[in-house]
Amino acid sequence: MVGIVLASHGGFADGIFQSAEMIFGKQENLAHVILKPDEGPDDIRKKMEDAIASFDDSEQVLFVVDLWGGTPFNQANNLVKEHEDTWAIVSGMNLPMVVEALGQRLASNNAHDIAKAIVKPGRDGIKTKPESLMPVEKVESNVSAKHQAAIPEGTVIGDGHIKYLLARIDSRLLHGQVATSWTKSLAPNRIIVVSDGVSKDKIRKTMIREAAPSGVPANVVPIDKMLEVTKDTRFGGTKALILFENPEDALKAIKGGMDIKTLNIGSMAYSAGKVNVNTVLAMDQKDVDAYRELEKLGVSFDVRKVPADSKQDMNELLNKAQKLINEQK
Repeated sequence: MVGIVLASHGGFADGIFQSAEMIFGKQENLAHVILKPDEGPDDIRKKMEDAIASFDDSEQVLFVVDLWGGTPFNQANNLVKEHEDTWAIVSGMNLPMVVEALGQRLASNNAHDIAKAIVKPGRDGIKTKPESLMPVEKVESNVSAKHQAAIPEGTVIGDGHIKYLLARIDSRLLHGQVATSWTKSLAPNRIIVVSDGVSKDKIRKTMIREAAPSGVPANVVPIDKMLEVTKDTRFGGTKALILFENPEDALKAIKGGMDIKTLNIGSMAYSAGKVNVNTVLAMDQKDVDAYRELEKLGVSFDVRKVPADSKQDMNELLNKAQKLINEQK
């Protein structure tokens, strides 16, 4: 695995490291070093050398630094000069860039390839609200704009069946952990939020589309529409990450024909009438009943927030929820 060193002036690298692990889960071969106000070039270089020495393998190393030409960059550059074929540096560190690097190294063991891959996500992570404040870049193209004709009904693409790479229950729907860690580990080509309620909420729909990672469009569809999609052979090339807001919606969709064998359980927010069964899951009787019915349909549960987490026992959580609910009565 490519070792990654985050380096900055002051505590910036420490904060980026903490945020990245919050989103992507605990990481191996990821170090963060900082240059303090009372330190010099030799101090930060020593920290970099110690960080690399702590990695399982130092054959491939990527430095992500805050500022081109700054002391952390200069010392990283001195180290990279001795390993130019296998080590690399990217400056302008931001959180989208680091998260992309963590995702890229799941598929690549080449620091140069990862360095090339994280520049665009780092730039794309810079956005403004209102959107009109974003500078307009002139894009030159020799290709004339053409409207792509709709695919005729009845066309069979691939085997004609949509692929569900992950079906997840998460009251937050599309957020950092989904948009980064799950998307990077599974490589879907579409994210689909299946919800009758959210499909009628223009604000939430807009927020979900804007939260989608670069290159992976997100759609919000009501349950009945999703059931139509499952039967449409034109979606045979779709590799989807499916998001449900609650187990009731998942149950309705699966009973309606969605061929989902496993549900990933991410988070369920607390609200009045629910009980907390762990730090991220809250349930009421309706939720417990829906999960028990899903069990009877042969659906299994994968309880974890991010791919790096250990799986929890769903039966234990449901038993705990039922006990707490009964105590409330």
